[in-house]
Amino acid sequence: MNIAQKILSDSNILSSLKHLMWEAGDVIIDIYNNEKIDITTKKDQSPVTKADLAAHNVLIQGLSKLTPEIPVVSEEDPASLAIPETVSVYWLIDPLDGTKEFINRNGQFTCNLALIESHKPTLGFVGIPVKDELYIGGDGIQSIREKRGSSSTEEQIHCSRISADLTRVVASKSHLNAETEAFINSLEGDVELVQAGSSLKFLKIATGEADIYPRLAPTCEWDTAAAHAVLEGAGGSITQSSGSPMVYGKRDILNPYFIAKGHR
Repeated sequence: MNIAQKILSDSNILSSLKHLMWEAGDVIIDIYNNEKIDITTKKDQSPVTKADLAAHNVLIQGLSKLTPEIPVVSEEDPASLAIPETVSVYWLIDPLDGTKEFINRNGQFTCNLALIESHKPTLGFVGIPVKDELYIGGDGIQSIREKRGSSSTEEQIHCSRISADLTRVVASKSHLNAETEAFINSLEGDVELVQAGSSLKFLKIATGEADIYPRLAPTCEWDTAAAHAVLEGAGGSITQSSGSPMVYGKRDILNPYFIAKGHR
């Protein structure tokens, strides 16, 4: 039994992790709805907001109490990037994935928590703050979508089988690079473009609303880990464009180009 399975078998820890994700989503949406969004720039020139840092703090503090034996790697803590060099099990978080979408107030952002074991995401939590939804799943763990509210609902999610006649590709109509265009042109049959921001791209496949997501541009491990786990739990997969498995905990946090897809 791996750590992910142990967590899922403990209803108290699982419930607490869900509550922690709701709490992180709440601080994000409170800033999104009620405050002017102040933007600063990190060393890599990417934007960061008060919401990124507030959600980071919620997750860091909560995880330190719930699973003190498991260290945490976060996009918002550069020093934590050294952790995978010495341990094989750790949490990997992207407190606010889709900061640009958050700034543009289009709702296309998520909160992401993944458990990494031996270079693989074995359990993922993806929250959608604007919808009060939480997705949970992993390899060998049936993925679910939970809706919070007066009558909380939980349902299993599944990828669709790819049709021979139509392939629904997650890609931007206005920001296709040459590699992505070439990939799309290589597909047989008709192609329909499906647009989404942040890790919502993976969820489109996990819920059967899209078939394939070619990411032939840079991403970081925290951008993909949680949704990678959820996609696998829904029956999908992610591989490097070379066909090799995706690996986490590399010395270089950048991902190789990859292809995410549902059933075939």
